[in-house]
Amino acid sequence: MQLLFIENVGNLICPASFDLGETEKVALMSITEGEDKPLKYPLAFHLASLLVLTKMDLLPYLHFDLELCKQNAWRVNPGLPIITRSPAATNL
Repeated sequence: MQLLFIENVGNLICPASFDLGETEKVALMSITEGEDKPLKYPLAFHLASLLVLTKMDLLPYLHFDLELCKQNAWRVNPGLPIITRSPAATNL
């Protein structure tokens, strides 16, 4: 199996707007961005086959409603798989 990761470090509009020939799109969203982002940038979340919520270690320090974020994502893309990650969880 061969994998090629294409990262767009811009905003959540540009990555969804261009077809780069990819097989799958994965949306990465930091919880510091707010739970409204799936509704604000629906195309990015609609086209994603997976949503990864990052920086979960900050959850106790933020006003972030995890369940609302999931519901917003599912409004745009019903059944979208969502996983959560923290920096500590990435130590392999």
